[in-house]
Amino acid sequence: MTPISTPNAPQAIGTYSQAIRVGDTVYLSGQIPLDPATGELVRGDVEAQVRRVFENLKAVVEAAGGRFDQVAKLTVYLTDLTHFALVNRVMAEYFTQPYPARAAVGVAALPRGALVEMDGILAL
Repeated sequence: MTPISTPNAPQAIGTYSQAIRVGDTVYLSGQIPLDPATGELVRGDVEAQVRRVFENLKAVVEAAGGRFDQVAKLTVYLTDLTHFALVNRVMAEYFTQPYPARAAVGVAALPRGALVEMDGILAL
């Protein structure tokens, strides 16, 4: 197992790595919309949070030597599932077909009061 780390995504706020590579598979830890420069939740609406999460994931994917078109599985956690259409719209700007497998989970709360979190699996 090889840990993946980049200063271009928020540093872990607990006992975990940004990602772990096992062979040609990279397990991406959950990213919330923290600004990597400040460590604070991004300001703005839900869309700003969704975009920051995708940017954070992209930074970790690139640090692992991958690209978004190699993300095989993505899990989206939302505190309000009415934002799912927004996630789809923004996701279409970051991914092209074939899209990764995906799950969306409604949750009561996320760390730091975030409205969205995502994790994934990257196949190099």
